[in-house]
Amino acid sequence: MDFQSGSILDDLGEYVRRLEGIREAVFSTMVMVNEIPAPTFKELNRARFLVDRFSELEMINASIDEKGNAIGILPGRVGDNDILVTAHLDSVFDSTVDHAVTLKPNVAIGPGVGDNSLGVAVLGTLPLILKCIELELDSNLVLLGSTRSLGKGDLEGIRFVLDNYRRPFVSALCLEGIKIGRLSFSSIGMLRGEISYKIPELYDWTKFNSVGAIVDMNDMINRILEIPLPRKPKSTIVLGQMEAGTSYNTLPTKARLRFEIRSESDDIVSSLASRMNYLAEEMTSKTGAHVQFKKIALRKSGGTEFSHPLNTIGREILKRLGISPRITPSTSEVAALIDKDIPAITIGLTDGENSGDLEESVFIEPVSKGLAQLVGLLRAIDERCLHEN
Repeated sequence: MDFQSGSILDDLGEYVRRLEGIREAVFSTMVMVNEIPAPTFKELNRARFLVDRFSELEMINASIDEKGNAIGILPGRVGDNDILVTAHLDSVFDSTVDHAVTLKPNVAIGPGVGDNSLGVAVLGTLPLILKCIELELDSNLVLLGSTRSLGKGDLEGIRFVLDNYRRPFVSALCLEGIKIGRLSFSSIGMLRGEISYKIPELYDWTKFNSVGAIVDMNDMINRILEIPLPRKPKSTIVLGQMEAGTSYNTLPTKARLRFEIRSESDDIVSSLASRMNYLAEEMTSKTGAHVQFKKIALRKSGGTEFSHPLNTIGREILKRLGISPRITPSTSEVAALIDKDIPAITIGLTDGENSGDLEESVFIEPVSKGLAQLVGLLRAIDERCLHEN
């Protein structure tokens, strides 16, 4: 059954106007969230902050679970259905980085503000956002600040919740700070891994004629770049980071290459991973170094159809707000939801720049439209639940 979108779309303009008044609360919360370092596996302090905020807003069952996830429930008028709204707590920046935020008239600047302090801040102010537009849902909202999402975390936090929550979720929204217009309702196949290189202490340099870890790892990179990739289904190998060496005059004995294999086909991901593992084994035999291929995280391809009612109303909402939808596959929380056959979308809340840099920024003015998008989707999901019951 299709969503009854008419009145939702008609109300978006009024939502935007009213939600301009809540931006200050959202960004003040974002500053407090961002000042708490939360590298993957070390999100506890940020989770505690979010749970305290849930308790202040009189949400029920505000707590931290076994994986450090922050959870709170905003009861609906009826409460027969549960809608999950989630934002990942972890950041790519460790505790040695200055997490202070600089606020300017229309921009906030700081490491991690867009990924994902703004998303967490919206989660922590969602009851106030709904109150601002006088919207009360019939469904329960389960708010989740998920942990262990990035890097080696492999979505461990949200996977734990999906495996253990007492009732099924009818749908889910994943909040990311940037960029507004993003709609991710599918996941590409992905393998995240690393190739490590280590020369043994009793290495026979004359036997293998090696020139050190950097040169050998450079040869490995060249071999990887020679691997043929199909045009269809779309596939790529992203070489994200390499570490090697300690000084000008010291022959490097260790190196590490981090990468992602991405494809619309799970079989191709597996095939490319096997090819890279073979290259690691081949380098071990040729150089005498210990070269190891290690899998860090895995995502399966899948998702809902472009024509799914949730995706359709998502596009209609953005168009009514004057924003061009950007349909992009994701490897974030939506991938875990896809694995459980839960209709879900990842949305962006505003525009920004320099993602992943110390000078990462988010723009303040577009947030009103980002919030209107969020509440429009929540209302649409809620009304669809009633139609199906």
